[in-house]
Amino acid sequence: MDRRQFLLGSAAMVALAACETLPVDGGRLLDAVVRGGTVYDGTGAEGRRADVGISGDRIVAVGDLSDVAASRVVDARGMAVTPGFINMLSWANESLLHDGLSQSDIRQGVTLEVMGEGDSMGPLSPRTKAEMIKQQSDIKYDVPWTTFGGYFELLEKRGISTNVASYVGAATIRMHEVGYDNRKATRKELARMQDLVRASMREGAMGVGSSLIYAPGSFANTDELVALTAAAHEFGGGYISHIRSEADRFLEAIDELIVIGRRTGAPVQMYHMKPAGQANWNKSQAAIDKMNAARAAGVDVTANIYTYTAGATGLDAAMPLWVQEGGHDAWVARLKQPAVRARVLREMRGKPVGWENLYRAAGGPDKVILIAFKNDKLKLLTGKTLAEVAALRGTSPEDTMIDLVIEDGSRVGAAYFVMDEANIRRNIAWGWTSVGSDAESLAPEGVFLKSNPHPRAYGCFARFFAKYVREERVISLAEGVRRVTGLPAANLRLKDRGRLAQGLMADVVVFDPDKIQDHATFAKPHQYSTGVSQVFVNGVQVLRDGEHTGAKPGRFVRGPGFKV
Repeated sequence: MDRRQFLLGSAAMVALAACETLPVDGGRLLDAVVRGGTVYDGTGAEGRRADVGISGDRIVAVGDLSDVAASRVVDARGMAVTPGFINMLSWANESLLHDGLSQSDIRQGVTLEVMGEGDSMGPLSPRTKAEMIKQQSDIKYDVPWTTFGGYFELLEKRGISTNVASYVGAATIRMHEVGYDNRKATRKELARMQDLVRASMREGAMGVGSSLIYAPGSFANTDELVALTAAAHEFGGGYISHIRSEADRFLEAIDELIVIGRRTGAPVQMYHMKPAGQANWNKSQAAIDKMNAARAAGVDVTANIYTYTAGATGLDAAMPLWVQEGGHDAWVARLKQPAVRARVLREMRGKPVGWENLYRAAGGPDKVILIAFKNDKLKLLTGKTLAEVAALRGTSPEDTMIDLVIEDGSRVGAAYFVMDEANIRRNIAWGWTSVGSDAESLAPEGVFLKSNPHPRAYGCFARFFAKYVREERVISLAEGVRRVTGLPAANLRLKDRGRLAQGLMADVVVFDPDKIQDHATFAKPHQYSTGVSQVFVNGVQVLRDGEHTGAKPGRFVRGPGFKV
């Protein structure tokens, strides 16, 4: 029996009930011991005083390791010791290509980035690959891959500090076969789309992810989404969605999510759980009631949330979908036509019918902040409200949005204040809510400083623990840890992450529950959170005493259908 088999195979060793001294192999037994902390194991159980032993990329012991030798000992007295946090909605796909250190997330305790909200980095057709290259903004990169798995294999080969996983994007699949048109997929197209999903599942996808307020993903009907989800579920995959409406038809959109779960048997999850716009804030409890009823009826429905009253997306979320059909260039070409522009202005100012207007949901131009431009000549507007920019230009807010999209050559990044603080607390209190930043993983340097991110890129998880766990006590610390570890791991069907237990992957975080704090604001978003002192990813320490070690041990975490 070799050393690793001995360590992993002995349950008695894990318990260490007799506090016996374990044999040392050549004067060295464990690679690391996190000693003296309060262990919150990710199950929701209350914390207990214990040590965590690491050998290679695995946890080999949780218990009293006071007599066990290790090459590195981490003093965790007074600290919480937890599994690595799982970011259920990451947009680090481009930022990791530029900088694999993933600083803003690692410093919050995130060890797994989960991508795929509607769009994924593959599979790509020649047209979608060309579009991906054309639409690049501050971060420039080559696209040598074509398949879903090819992108993640490239990331792993180049080196990343966090683990990565992804759903395959329903919009990406649709663009591959149907293009950017607003029409129903033909039977043959749908069959090919299902085959692309199956191929992506074999390459490691977690399931299918949709984003149904944006063109062309919005052009998919329920039957199409059911077909794609059913193909994913053949391999044990699930469905996750930015549902079709988070505003006036919020409850109806949840019905569609539940229907997809019921018709396929797949687990389903709602991205960034929220009723948007003050007129819809009273729908929060009704939404939870719907999901509780669905769960009682056997549908595995869950949700994730970010911890702010403002979302961030593009100005496309303030314009009707029909004008965006055909892709970005077709959208801009239409906006330049006076008659089309006049119609778009009328619809932007009226009650949306069949589409989502986040500008209207926000309640006015003073509640929209412009945060990301592609055109260097417009970057001086970064951080200003839409009201301020409209006043500077002497144009209406709606005209200003149209002009900016045309001039910038992009959707223009914007933050919309559309959520209610009381609903955030209510949604966090629901036992099936996990956390996703809905943001990149950045650093306050270089190309990242060319745009202002939403502060959630630097603070979402720290804010979750500081504001909603410590200060407002919406949930307990033990439950808060479960929401960012054990719960999302279970939703992803990951058997070896999300908990601190013998034999599982050594993604381990040490943080101070009394001091963890976000510092990023909309005015100054490029500020790291504090309070997380140590982070291990696959057994390798990537954060030591609050500073990044430069290590890049991250891996492509593949889903249940992966086939070698």
